[in-house]
Amino acid sequence: MNSMYQPLIETLQTCIIDCRVCSIEMAGKESKNDCPKCCIECVDACEALLKMITSDSAYIQQYALLCAEICEYCADHCEEHTHDHCKACAKACRACAEACEKISA
Repeated sequence: MNSMYQPLIETLQTCIIDCRVCSIEMAGKESKNDCPKCCIECVDACEALLKMITSDSAYIQQYALLCAEICEYCADHCEEHTHDHCKACAKACRACAEACEKISA
C-alpha cells in the first residue's frame, strides 16, 4: 500500500466513525432530509474506498471521486440539523470530501 494514502485513510476512518455515531443518534428522531440515510451511504462509500486503497486498486481515483460526492451530500444534509452529532458528522464529511478530491485529481 502506498504511504501517500495514510492521511486519507485516517480521514476516512474519522468520517466513518462520525457518520455511524450520527446515524445511531438520529435513529428514531424526525428528519426532514436524508439524514441519517446519507450517513449510512457515506459509511459504505468510505469503507469501499478503504478497501480499494488497501488492495492497491487501479480504481482508487474513481472511487475517491464518488466518495467525495457522497461525503458532500451527507455534509449538506447533516449541516441542516442543530444536533452536535450532526455538526461533527458534517465537519468530518467535508474534510473527507476534500481529502478524496485531492486523491482523485
